[in-house]
Amino acid sequence: MKKVLILLLLVAAQGFSQTDDEKQIKAIYNTSLTKGKAYDWLNHLSNQIGGRLSGSVQAQQAVDYTKSQLDSLGLDRVWLQPVKVPKWVRGTPEFAYIETKPGLTNNVPVCALGGSVATPLGGIKANVVEVKGIEDLATLGRENIEGKIVFYNRPMDATLISTFQSYSGCVDQRYSGANEAGKYGAVGVIVRSMNLRLDDLPHTGSMSYGDTADYNRIPAAAISTNGAELLSTTLKLNPQVKFYFKQNCKQFDDVESFNVIGEIKGTTYPNEIMVVGGHLDSWDLGDGSHDDGAGCVQSMDVLRLIKESGYKPKRTIRVVLFMNEENGLRGGNKYAEVAKNKNENHVFALESDAGGFTPRGFSFDCSDANFERVESWKKLFEPYLIHMFVKGGGGADIGPLKNESMVLAGLRPDSQRYFDHHHAENDTFEHVNKRELELGAATMASLVYLFDKYGIVPPVKIKG
Repeated sequence: MKKVLILLLLVAAQGFSQTDDEKQIKAIYNTSLTKGKAYDWLNHLSNQIGGRLSGSVQAQQAVDYTKSQLDSLGLDRVWLQPVKVPKWVRGTPEFAYIETKPGLTNNVPVCALGGSVATPLGGIKANVVEVKGIEDLATLGRENIEGKIVFYNRPMDATLISTFQSYSGCVDQRYSGANEAGKYGAVGVIVRSMNLRLDDLPHTGSMSYGDTADYNRIPAAAISTNGAELLSTTLKLNPQVKFYFKQNCKQFDDVESFNVIGEIKGTTYPNEIMVVGGHLDSWDLGDGSHDDGAGCVQSMDVLRLIKESGYKPKRTIRVVLFMNEENGLRGGNKYAEVAKNKNENHVFALESDAGGFTPRGFSFDCSDANFERVESWKKLFEPYLIHMFVKGGGGADIGPLKNESMVLAGLRPDSQRYFDHHHAENDTFEHVNKRELELGAATMASLVYLFDKYGIVPPVKIKG
């Protein structure tokens, strides 16, 4: 009889706790959907400041604005963390055309890849060799590449439902394509934009020359998917066509910028730190609304939603707006470096860097025990149509914090439209839906609440 009574008490306690969690999460969603601030903050970032390339005036304006907004929330502490970042400038608009015969040309949309060198003042015109990936270069050999422009034309795989998986399957040609083609004597590279649809918008993104000397670096540009299709078709009809492009980008010395940080101090375990964040910098073609203004304002609103709901966190919760994710990851590395030097105990980190679309769930980089705990919370999210809880990466900026005991998580919105806008001039405010953005903020705040309330499962220490 005594055992039955104890069992009934445990079941009742669990039911009470579950009800409390349902009420708390409902309050978070209600507040976000009726009194959310994320959309207004994003409106200012996007329409009053615009694209926030690292080292730019706009990036500094974004630092000043977000710090002032965090100051207004009544957090326990708000501060700026200095970090040196690269300063690359695009210059005047790029220009390109396909020349089928002398004087007979078709203009095509291109944009310089981030970090690329400029073309000579008069531009570059040369024959073109089309490849599907870096591995094709060795097959062709120097004799077929030297003096030509290499055209990387491997598209994103449309059969993959995860568009991020499709992106990762071909982004190496953008990042390393110029460095590898230069080894075979190419004079420049043109890369098909990382985009699943056919349109006239070239998509920029970071690229690297590795340890190649400055004088051996060749210019690299992205071409729109429609432009890539036209160039590929034209080459099949006439392999002797020439391609011309001109760009005026320049790399300057590193400049000082900042991570923007605010925190609510924990009431019970103040030395256990939970981070939620996104990256404040963006590319310069659009205004960076989805990548990653959305993640920044959602992260800011997580702290506000927790305060508004009346919940008193047990652990210290920080929002970190990282600088320079797009072309260097300096902000994420600096934050982790400072945390290590201060011997800070980070137990959880959540990043939003996949756009402001409808949230579908989370990916987790954690132990099996912590993932089992997360899956036990899944029913709390199902009323909000959050179903996807998977093992995977958390995010680029929180990655440097990783250790064997902490939990890294990434918000996973619906990704089907993300690469229509990613790194392109149509990554703008009008393409963000207010309700979807607010649902994402509430989803993030709910996960932070649960991990704060219940903590993480510590790693098992093996004696021996």
